[in-house]
Amino acid sequence: MKLIPTRDAVGHTLCHDMTQIIPGQYKDARFRKGHVVREEDIPVLLSMGKENLYVWETTEGMIHENEGAERLCALCENENMIRSQVKEGKIELTAAIDGLFRVDGGRLNRINQLEDVMIATRHGNTAVRRGDKLCGTRVIPLVIGEEKLARAEAAAGGRPLLELLPWKLKTAAIIATGSEVANGLIEDAFTPVVEKKLAAFGIEAVRKSTPGDGMEAITREILAAKEAGADLILCTGGMSVDPDDRTPGAIKVSGANIAAYGAPVLPGAMFLLGYFEDGTPVMGLPGCVMYAGTTIFDLILPRIAAGVPVARADIAAMGEGGLCLGCEACTYPNCGFGK
Repeated sequence: MKLIPTRDAVGHTLCHDMTQIIPGQYKDARFRKGHVVREEDIPVLLSMGKENLYVWETTEGMIHENEGAERLCALCENENMIRSQVKEGKIELTAAIDGLFRVDGGRLNRINQLEDVMIATRHGNTAVRRGDKLCGTRVIPLVIGEEKLARAEAAAGGRPLLELLPWKLKTAAIIATGSEVANGLIEDAFTPVVEKKLAAFGIEAVRKSTPGDGMEAITREILAAKEAGADLILCTGGMSVDPDDRTPGAIKVSGANIAAYGAPVLPGAMFLLGYFEDGTPVMGLPGCVMYAGTTIFDLILPRIAAGVPVARADIAAMGEGGLCLGCEACTYPNCGFGK
Protein backbone atom coordinates (compact mmCIF):
# COMPACT_ATOMS: atom_id res chain seq x y z
CA MET A 1 0.00 0.00 0.00
CA LYS A 2 1.03 3.63 -0.39
CA LEU A 3 0.16 6.92 1.29
CA ILE A 4 -1.36 9.64 -0.91
CA PRO A 5 -3.18 12.97 -0.31
CA THR A 6 -6.91 12.46 0.11
CA ARG A 7 -7.65 15.01 -2.64
CA ASP A 8 -5.78 12.73 -5.09
CA ALA A 9 -7.47 9.50 -3.99
CA VAL A 10 -10.37 9.27 -6.48
CA GLY A 11 -10.30 5.82 -8.11
CA HIS A 12 -8.00 4.33 -5.51
CA THR A 13 -8.89 1.43 -3.18
CA LEU A 14 -8.82 1.94 0.59
CA CYS A 15 -6.58 -0.45 2.54
CA HIS A 16 -8.47 -0.25 5.86
CA ASP A 17 -11.78 0.80 7.38
CA MET A 18 -12.38 4.52 7.88
CA THR A 19 -14.42 5.19 11.02
CA GLN A 20 -16.60 8.28 11.35
CA ILE A 21 -17.64 9.57 14.77
CA ILE A 22 -20.51 12.02 15.24
CA PRO A 23 -20.93 12.45 19.03
CA GLY A 24 -24.26 11.16 20.25
CA GLN A 25 -25.31 10.05 16.76
CA TYR A 26 -22.93 7.79 14.94
CA LYS A 27 -19.80 5.73 15.33
CA ASP A 28 -19.08 3.15 12.63
CA ALA A 29 -17.04 2.49 9.54
CA ARG A 30 -18.16 5.11 7.03
CA PHE A 31 -15.93 3.58 4.38
CA ARG A 32 -14.93 -0.07 4.39
CA LYS A 33 -11.61 -1.58 3.46
CA GLY A 34 -11.74 -2.24 -0.27
CA HIS A 35 -13.95 0.77 -1.03
CA VAL A 36 -13.03 2.59 -4.25
CA VAL A 37 -12.92 6.30 -3.50
CA ARG A 38 -15.35 8.49 -5.46
CA GLU A 39 -15.35 12.25 -6.02
CA GLU A 40 -18.23 12.76 -3.61
CA ASP A 41 -16.31 10.88 -0.88
CA ILE A 42 -13.52 13.47 -0.70
CA PRO A 43 -15.39 16.13 1.36
CA VAL A 44 -16.61 13.44 3.77
CA LEU A 45 -13.11 12.04 4.27
CA LEU A 46 -11.70 15.51 4.85
CA SER A 47 -14.44 16.23 7.40
CA MET A 48 -13.32 13.09 9.21
CA GLY A 49 -9.81 14.53 9.50
CA LYS A 50 -8.32 12.31 6.81
CA GLU A 51 -5.84 14.51 4.94
CA ASN A 52 -3.98 11.43 3.66
CA LEU A 53 -5.04 7.87 2.91
CA TYR A 54 -3.40 4.49 2.61
CA VAL A 55 -4.51 3.00 -0.71
CA TRP A 56 -3.75 -0.20 -2.50
CA GLU A 57 -0.81 -0.02 -4.86
CA THR A 58 -1.35 -2.17 -7.91
CA THR A 59 1.39 -4.76 -8.26
CA GLU A 60 1.64 -7.27 -11.07
CA GLY A 61 0.71 -10.76 -9.92
CA MET A 62 -1.01 -9.53 -6.75
CA ILE A 63 -4.81 -9.49 -6.31
CA HIS A 64 -6.86 -7.49 -3.84
CA GLU A 65 -8.69 -9.48 -1.14
CA ASN A 66 -12.12 -8.59 -2.53
CA GLU A 67 -11.34 -9.97 -5.97
CA GLY A 68 -9.81 -13.00 -4.29
CA ALA A 69 -12.99 -13.58 -2.28
CA GLU A 70 -15.01 -13.41 -5.49
CA ARG A 71 -12.89 -16.15 -7.00
CA LEU A 72 -13.14 -18.34 -3.90
CA CYS A 73 -16.90 -17.87 -3.80
CA ALA A 74 -17.09 -19.00 -7.43
CA LEU A 75 -15.59 -22.33 -6.33
CA CYS A 76 -18.50 -22.86 -3.93
CA GLU A 77 -21.56 -21.23 -5.46
CA ASN A 78 -24.13 -23.50 -7.03
CA GLU A 79 -27.84 -23.53 -7.80
CA ASN A 80 -30.30 -22.37 -5.12
CA MET A 81 -27.76 -20.17 -3.32
CA ILE A 82 -27.68 -16.42 -2.74
CA ARG A 83 -24.38 -14.59 -2.39
CA SER A 84 -23.71 -11.55 -0.25
CA GLN A 85 -21.85 -8.45 -1.29
CA VAL A 86 -18.12 -8.69 -0.78
CA LYS A 87 -17.04 -7.05 2.47
CA GLU A 88 -13.51 -6.90 3.85
CA GLY A 89 -12.47 -9.75 1.62
CA LYS A 90 -15.36 -11.99 2.68
CA ILE A 91 -18.44 -13.32 0.87
CA GLU A 92 -21.19 -15.47 2.37
CA LEU A 93 -23.64 -17.81 0.65
CA THR A 94 -27.16 -18.39 2.00
CA ALA A 95 -29.90 -20.83 1.03
CA ALA A 96 -32.47 -19.67 -1.50
CA ILE A 97 -34.71 -22.69 -0.81
CA ASP A 98 -35.41 -25.37 1.77
CA GLY A 99 -33.38 -28.45 0.96
CA LEU A 100 -30.43 -30.76 1.56
CA PHE A 101 -27.04 -29.08 1.87
CA ARG A 102 -24.06 -31.12 0.70
CA VAL A 103 -20.29 -30.51 0.81
CA ASP A 104 -17.45 -32.24 -1.00
CA GLY A 105 -15.27 -32.45 2.10
CA GLY A 106 -12.24 -33.89 0.32
CA ARG A 107 -11.87 -31.00 -2.10
CA LEU A 108 -12.74 -28.48 0.61
CA ASN A 109 -9.91 -29.81 2.79
CA ARG A 110 -7.43 -29.61 -0.06
CA ILE A 111 -8.24 -25.93 -0.59
CA ASN A 112 -8.07 -25.08 3.12
CA GLN A 113 -4.61 -26.63 3.34
CA LEU A 114 -3.35 -23.86 1.05
CA GLU A 115 -1.96 -20.65 2.51
CA ASP A 116 -3.88 -17.36 2.66
CA VAL A 117 -7.31 -18.70 1.65
CA MET A 118 -10.18 -20.16 3.63
CA ILE A 119 -13.66 -21.56 3.02
CA ALA A 120 -15.85 -22.36 6.04
CA THR A 121 -19.16 -24.23 5.64
CA ARG A 122 -21.88 -25.66 7.82
CA HIS A 123 -22.03 -29.47 8.08
CA GLY A 124 -23.00 -31.29 4.90
CA ASN A 125 -25.86 -33.77 4.47
CA THR A 126 -28.06 -31.61 6.68
CA ALA A 127 -31.42 -29.95 6.15
CA VAL A 128 -31.41 -26.19 5.70
CA ARG A 129 -34.16 -23.63 5.41
CA ARG A 130 -34.38 -20.67 3.10
CA GLY A 131 -32.17 -17.90 4.46
CA ASP A 132 -29.83 -20.20 6.37
CA LYS A 133 -26.14 -19.38 6.10
CA LEU A 134 -24.23 -22.00 4.11
CA CYS A 135 -20.62 -20.86 3.85
CA GLY A 136 -18.18 -18.00 4.01
CA THR A 137 -15.08 -17.44 1.88
CA ARG A 138 -12.21 -15.14 2.65
CA VAL A 139 -8.71 -14.22 1.59
CA ILE A 140 -6.57 -13.86 4.74
CA PRO A 141 -4.18 -11.00 3.76
CA LEU A 142 -5.12 -7.72 2.11
CA VAL A 143 -3.55 -8.87 -1.15
CA ILE A 144 -2.82 -12.34 -2.41
CA GLY A 145 -0.62 -13.78 -5.10
CA GLU A 146 -2.37 -14.87 -8.28
CA GLU A 147 -0.58 -18.22 -8.13
CA LYS A 148 -2.17 -19.04 -4.74
CA LEU A 149 -5.67 -18.48 -6.08
CA ALA A 150 -4.80 -20.54 -9.13
CA ARG A 151 -3.80 -23.45 -6.87
CA ALA A 152 -7.11 -23.17 -5.00
CA GLU A 153 -9.00 -23.25 -8.29
CA ALA A 154 -7.05 -26.28 -9.43
CA ALA A 155 -7.82 -28.08 -6.15
CA ALA A 156 -11.54 -27.39 -6.67
CA GLY A 157 -11.44 -29.42 -9.86
CA GLY A 158 -13.72 -27.31 -12.03
CA ARG A 159 -17.05 -27.98 -10.28
CA PRO A 160 -18.75 -26.41 -7.25
CA LEU A 161 -17.81 -27.66 -3.79
CA LEU A 162 -21.38 -27.26 -2.55
CA GLU A 163 -24.87 -28.45 -3.46
CA LEU A 164 -28.31 -27.44 -2.26
CA LEU A 165 -30.92 -29.94 -3.44
CA PRO A 166 -34.68 -29.31 -3.12
CA TRP A 167 -36.94 -31.83 -1.43
CA LYS A 168 -38.02 -34.36 -4.04
CA LEU A 169 -40.24 -36.99 -2.38
CA LYS A 170 -43.90 -36.02 -1.89
CA THR A 171 -45.78 -39.06 -0.56
CA ALA A 172 -45.23 -41.86 1.93
CA ALA A 173 -46.91 -45.03 3.15
CA ILE A 174 -46.66 -45.86 6.86
CA ILE A 175 -47.09 -49.51 7.85
CA ALA A 176 -47.45 -49.75 11.64
CA THR A 177 -46.68 -53.32 12.63
CA GLY A 178 -47.67 -55.07 15.86
CA SER A 179 -50.65 -57.27 16.74
CA GLU A 180 -51.44 -55.06 19.74
CA VAL A 181 -52.03 -52.15 17.34
CA ALA A 182 -53.88 -54.23 14.75
CA ASN A 183 -56.21 -55.65 17.43
CA GLY A 184 -56.91 -52.25 18.94
CA LEU A 185 -55.37 -53.15 22.29
CA ILE A 186 -53.26 -49.99 22.23
CA GLU A 187 -53.39 -46.80 20.20
CA ASP A 188 -50.94 -46.42 17.34
CA ALA A 189 -48.59 -43.80 18.80
CA PHE A 190 -45.86 -44.41 16.21
CA THR A 191 -47.62 -43.13 13.07
CA PRO A 192 -48.30 -39.57 14.35
CA VAL A 193 -44.63 -39.16 15.27
CA VAL A 194 -43.49 -40.25 11.81
CA GLU A 195 -46.10 -38.10 10.08
CA LYS A 196 -44.85 -35.01 11.89
CA LYS A 197 -41.25 -35.71 10.90
CA LEU A 198 -42.25 -36.29 7.27
CA ALA A 199 -44.28 -33.07 7.14
CA ALA A 200 -41.14 -31.04 7.89
CA PHE A 201 -39.88 -32.11 4.46
CA GLY A 202 -43.16 -31.64 2.62
CA ILE A 203 -43.94 -35.38 2.56
CA GLU A 204 -47.57 -36.44 3.12
CA ALA A 205 -48.52 -39.85 4.51
CA VAL A 206 -51.15 -40.82 1.92
CA ARG A 207 -51.44 -44.45 2.99
CA LYS A 208 -51.51 -45.89 6.54
CA SER A 209 -52.11 -49.47 7.61
CA THR A 210 -51.82 -51.82 10.61
CA PRO A 211 -51.19 -55.37 9.33
CA GLY A 212 -50.16 -56.92 12.64
CA ASP A 213 -47.04 -59.06 13.14
CA GLY A 214 -47.35 -61.65 10.37
CA MET A 215 -44.59 -61.52 7.80
CA GLU A 216 -46.95 -62.26 4.91
CA ALA A 217 -49.35 -59.52 5.95
CA ILE A 218 -46.54 -56.98 6.31
CA THR A 219 -45.12 -57.99 2.94
CA ARG A 220 -48.54 -57.57 1.29
CA GLU A 221 -48.81 -54.05 2.70
CA ILE A 222 -45.33 -53.15 1.46
CA LEU A 223 -46.17 -54.37 -2.04
CA ALA A 224 -49.56 -52.63 -1.97
CA ALA A 225 -47.87 -49.37 -1.02
CA LYS A 226 -45.38 -49.85 -3.82
CA GLU A 227 -48.20 -50.56 -6.28
CA ALA A 228 -50.04 -47.44 -5.10
CA GLY A 229 -47.02 -45.35 -6.06
CA ALA A 230 -45.83 -44.12 -2.66
CA ASP A 231 -42.50 -42.29 -2.96
CA LEU A 232 -41.34 -43.71 0.39
CA ILE A 233 -42.43 -46.77 2.38
CA LEU A 234 -41.94 -46.86 6.15
CA CYS A 235 -42.47 -49.86 8.40
CA THR A 236 -42.62 -48.94 12.06
CA GLY A 237 -41.61 -51.35 14.81
CA GLY A 238 -40.85 -55.07 14.74
CA MET A 239 -37.14 -54.42 14.19
CA SER A 240 -35.52 -56.17 17.16
CA VAL A 241 -34.43 -59.81 17.47
CA ASP A 242 -37.59 -61.01 19.25
CA PRO A 243 -39.29 -64.00 17.56
CA ASP A 244 -42.39 -61.91 16.82
CA ASP A 245 -40.43 -59.13 15.10
CA ARG A 246 -40.84 -59.90 11.41
CA THR A 247 -40.35 -56.50 9.73
CA PRO A 248 -36.81 -57.05 8.35
CA GLY A 249 -37.80 -60.38 6.82
CA ALA A 250 -40.96 -58.89 5.29
CA ILE A 251 -38.97 -56.07 3.66
CA LYS A 252 -36.51 -58.57 2.22
CA VAL A 253 -39.27 -60.88 0.93
CA SER A 254 -40.96 -57.90 -0.74
CA GLY A 255 -38.09 -57.79 -3.21
CA ALA A 256 -36.29 -54.72 -1.87
CA ASN A 257 -32.51 -54.77 -1.94
CA ILE A 258 -31.22 -54.22 1.60
CA ALA A 259 -28.66 -51.42 1.67
CA ALA A 260 -28.06 -51.76 5.41
CA TYR A 261 -29.61 -53.51 8.39
CA GLY A 262 -28.10 -52.02 11.50
CA ALA A 263 -26.48 -48.61 11.91
CA PRO A 264 -23.64 -47.31 14.15
CA VAL A 265 -26.04 -44.76 15.62
CA LEU A 266 -27.65 -44.60 19.05
CA PRO A 267 -30.57 -44.33 19.23
CA GLY A 268 -31.35 -46.26 16.06
CA ALA A 269 -29.01 -49.25 15.85
CA MET A 270 -31.73 -51.58 14.52
CA PHE A 271 -32.55 -49.35 11.54
CA LEU A 272 -33.01 -50.90 8.09
CA LEU A 273 -32.82 -49.23 4.68
CA GLY A 274 -33.63 -50.89 1.38
CA TYR A 275 -34.47 -49.92 -2.19
CA PHE A 276 -36.66 -51.39 -4.88
CA GLU A 277 -35.24 -51.67 -8.37
CA ASP A 278 -36.89 -48.41 -9.42
CA GLY A 279 -35.22 -46.56 -6.54
CA THR A 280 -38.19 -46.40 -4.16
CA PRO A 281 -36.77 -46.44 -0.61
CA VAL A 282 -38.24 -48.60 2.14
CA MET A 283 -37.23 -48.29 5.78
CA GLY A 284 -37.68 -50.33 8.91
CA LEU A 285 -37.87 -47.93 11.85
CA PRO A 286 -36.96 -49.24 15.32
CA GLY A 287 -39.09 -48.35 18.32
CA CYS A 288 -36.75 -45.57 19.47
CA VAL A 289 -38.07 -43.36 16.64
CA MET A 290 -41.40 -43.26 18.50
CA TYR A 291 -40.11 -42.14 21.89
CA ALA A 292 -36.64 -40.58 21.43
CA GLY A 293 -36.49 -36.99 20.26
CA THR A 294 -33.73 -37.50 17.68
CA THR A 295 -32.62 -40.79 16.11
CA ILE A 296 -31.10 -42.35 13.01
CA PHE A 297 -34.34 -41.52 11.18
CA ASP A 298 -33.72 -37.78 11.61
CA LEU A 299 -30.18 -38.16 10.25
CA ILE A 300 -31.15 -40.19 7.18
CA LEU A 301 -34.48 -38.58 6.25
CA PRO A 302 -33.05 -35.34 4.73
CA ARG A 303 -31.03 -37.31 2.18
CA ILE A 304 -33.93 -39.59 1.38
CA ALA A 305 -36.33 -36.63 1.03
CA ALA A 306 -33.96 -35.02 -1.48
CA GLY A 307 -33.79 -38.21 -3.54
CA VAL A 308 -30.13 -38.88 -2.72
CA PRO A 309 -29.30 -42.62 -2.59
CA VAL A 310 -27.77 -43.78 0.70
CA ALA A 311 -25.37 -46.72 0.64
CA ARG A 312 -24.06 -48.93 3.42
CA ALA A 313 -20.78 -47.00 3.38
CA ASP A 314 -22.68 -43.76 4.04
CA ILE A 315 -24.34 -45.27 7.09
CA ALA A 316 -21.10 -46.83 8.30
CA ALA A 317 -19.47 -43.39 8.20
CA MET A 318 -22.03 -42.09 10.70
CA GLY A 319 -20.37 -43.87 13.64
CA GLU A 320 -18.26 -40.85 14.59
CA GLY A 321 -20.84 -38.44 15.97
CA GLY A 322 -23.50 -41.15 15.94
CA LEU A 323 -23.93 -41.17 19.71
CA CYS A 324 -26.73 -38.94 20.96
CA LEU A 325 -25.79 -37.57 24.38
CA GLY A 326 -29.39 -37.37 25.52
CA CYS A 327 -29.13 -33.78 26.68
CA GLU A 328 -31.84 -32.63 29.06
CA ALA A 329 -32.69 -29.80 26.69
CA CYS A 330 -32.35 -31.09 23.12
CA THR A 331 -30.84 -28.55 20.72
CA TYR A 332 -30.67 -30.77 17.62
CA PRO A 333 -29.70 -29.99 14.89
CA ASN A 334 -27.47 -27.43 16.62
CA CYS A 335 -25.34 -30.12 18.26
CA GLY A 336 -22.76 -32.75 17.35
CA PHE A 337 -25.21 -35.65 16.81
CA GLY A 338 -24.82 -37.07 13.33
CA LYS A 339 -22.05 -34.65 12.42
